[in-house]
Amino acid sequence: MLQTKAMRFERPLLEARLIRRYKRFLADVILDTGEGITVAVPNTGSMMGLTEPGSRVWLSKSTNPKRKYAHTLEIVEADGTMVGINTGLPNRLVEEAIAAGLVDDLADYPIVRREQRYGERSRIDLLLEHPERGRAYVEVKNVHLMRQPGLAEFPDTVTARGARHLDELSAMVAAGHRAVMVYLVQRSDCHRFRLCGELDPSYAAAFDRAAGAGVEAYALGCSISNSEIIADRAIEILPHRHALDPLRG
Repeated sequence: MLQTKAMRFERPLLEARLIRRYKRFLADVILDTGEGITVAVPNTGSMMGLTEPGSRVWLSKSTNPKRKYAHTLEIVEADGTMVGINTGLPNRLVEEAIAAGLVDDLADYPIVRREQRYGERSRIDLLLEHPERGRAYVEVKNVHLMRQPGLAEFPDTVTARGARHLDELSAMVAAGHRAVMVYLVQRSDCHRFRLCGELDPSYAAAFDRAAGAGVEAYALGCSISNSEIIADRAIEILPHRHALDPLRG
């Protein structure tokens, strides 16, 4: 197995218990000391399966005195494993995985630019450049939904923005560039991935269009602890299905 550099937290995370998540960006928790606090939640999605009251969670704490909420929710325990929910981390984790050679031959591109404008009104997560091979546009999606053992799914809610990104990646292929989707599964108990077509048929349709246009897709799994997260393996992508299709494979 190729080794990637772990993304270490500045200090070990604090353990707490979840009371509730609300207003998308906030949650109330109880620290081990018994103190109840409000924390920031860096995730705009539904976090399906990750908001059960009483769940163990882990928090980082900022030293910035200007922050309204000093603590940030980073990890939730679900199904007996740690699940990373911070959507601000995947780009960095995928960049490190690419450098380690975990995503096809993308490590061969010597120039990496972050958050570059492209398309009509989007920013690409990673823009790779090679003097002879040109550009590779890399879009990263955070994944934490697991409804069946070992199977990660995306999205966990309707994402019109995600569908638009797939169409814009298709446009980059049509313009002569390379375009790549990377689904980062921030949990260690999944060894397969598929699109959740029954929750968002439009996203699944956009993925099919993108695949037909030549957009590549890869999925990576992570190992997680209260001190670090590392994208350390490629995982299998299964064909997506509709709500009544049986799980196979």
